[in-house]
Amino acid sequence: MTSIPIDPAEVARRLDDLRARIDRVDSVRDLTIVAVTKGFDIDAVSAALQCGITTVGENYAQEMIAKVAALDSETRPEWHFLGRLQRNKVRSLVPAVDVWQSVDRVELIDEIAKRAPGAHVFLQANLSGEPQKGGAPLEEVPSLVDHARSAGLLVEGLMGVGIEGSPEQSRPGFRALVALADSLGLIHRSIGMSDDLEVALQEGSTMIRVGSALFGPRPIR
Repeated sequence: MTSIPIDPAEVARRLDDLRARIDRVDSVRDLTIVAVTKGFDIDAVSAALQCGITTVGENYAQEMIAKVAALDSETRPEWHFLGRLQRNKVRSLVPAVDVWQSVDRVELIDEIAKRAPGAHVFLQANLSGEPQKGGAPLEEVPSLVDHARSAGLLVEGLMGVGIEGSPEQSRPGFRALVALADSLGLIHRSIGMSDDLEVALQEGSTMIRVGSALFGPRPIR
């Protein structure tokens, strides 16, 4: 993978632009920005922290473990694991992960509960029907939430990935996820990324996951 230099000043400028986009939709809502550093090196994490971002997301286990190890413990952000998660990776990730956002099946719930009792999790719903994106069908999410709660996990919210293409195509899925979160008494809805965050915010997102909007084009793996 080719490393792309990260300029903290450019990240700060991009963050100002991102906040302007958010404010045009809703300037009042309490919104969490997750800086997704997938594919970027540790400089991206450092730049995000310098800009005041305190929540960082990673999609790959080895990248997260390496970046957590490389950072000074005094500057540790809240780390969210976002990617497709294999059960056999849970044990190695436990020291690194603060919030597990891609929990989508019973065996994964049980493994996290075993390795990290009381962990904070989001249940991922598949909003597009694309199997490569992971997530459980919406109709299965309530039973997964019940199972996670009974296993002692702290279910903070639901997470979903929009459909590739026009942001408007993701609106029905985002709306359905928010309605389901409401019915389950869940406060957080992790929906919306760099290209579709406006639609997600209009539908009720409380957490957006952005990479290219902060750091520019992602390096080619």
